[in-house]
Amino acid sequence: MNLQEIDFSKTLTDEEVYNSIMSNYSGLSKDWIFHQWHWMNSVYMPFKDHYKYMIIISLVEKTLQFYDQMNIQYSYDDYYAKSYQQIEKFSITELCEKLDLPKETVRRKVLELEREGVISRNKKKIIIDRKAFEFIKPENQIKFSSKYILLVSQALNKDKIYSKKLDQKSIEIIFKKKFTLCWRWFYRMQIPLIIGYHKFMQDLTTFHIWGTVCMNQVLNVSKFLDTGDKPNLDHFQTSDILIKNLGTNSGISAMSISDMTNIPRATIIRKCKYLIKEDLIKMNENKQYVLTTMNFRKILPYQTEIFRYKAKFIRKVLNLLVIS
Repeated sequence: MNLQEIDFSKTLTDEEVYNSIMSNYSGLSKDWIFHQWHWMNSVYMPFKDHYKYMIIISLVEKTLQFYDQMNIQYSYDDYYAKSYQQIEKFSITELCEKLDLPKETVRRKVLELEREGVISRNKKKIIIDRKAFEFIKPENQIKFSSKYILLVSQALNKDKIYSKKLDQKSIEIIFKKKFTLCWRWFYRMQIPLIIGYHKFMQDLTTFHIWGTVCMNQVLNVSKFLDTGDKPNLDHFQTSDILIKNLGTNSGISAMSISDMTNIPRATIIRKCKYLIKEDLIKMNENKQYVLTTMNFRKILPYQTEIFRYKAKFIRKVLNLLVIS
């Protein structure tokens, strides 16, 4: 498409998407939390180690960036036609800076990935071998992301900011057609967002467990967020309702968290002790974990900042749909 054919009046800015997400939060929060919880499960499952997968996707994102710079695009099917992927050269220091991890941690994880046959070096080539680990194509993640983007587009439609009417299938199609481009955007959202929570929680496993408690809590108070035919509640009104209803006795046990995430129960109990100490969760009368009011007071200002990563990703996908 030539540049002059694009109607820029129909494209979005990051700020427009961000403001719409924040002002329509009650109608979007449940799907977003489930979207992120599913993603965290996908990060943990291949190696039973969040950081190894974060290293892998950081290397892949760097390669996808090269594709983008060279105007090379692969569809979903073409990208996964091979069981391996050659990646750009990388340094431990570069990974440390990107993932905000100590050098010794990154070096140890990279060596473990090499011993497991996931990363291999063949002369000057560096290969990620997808056959060497339980690599799951993001078929379901594309569906979850497409559903959430559809909900945001509908909110933008109601606000008369975005005129294009979409359906979930059309969003899934653009993801698969422009896969390496869109998935680079996806990683550019997820990597700083997840690493940001690592900084806040000191550990990704702790964040994963906290996120599971959070998802359970939101699902249990979602009836209070249903506005019916009335306008959606904004981020702060939604959070206020969640805070007021945190006293519900609908918590979640360590065994249930383990069943949902595959994180060992002993690890969950140990991490939950830290979360209780930090007043981010508490135990109810049924010996189940629930959130605390302090939890939301601590994390709300931080969430409003990291949501900008989400707004940027969604803006790019929606604008791509306008010009495609």
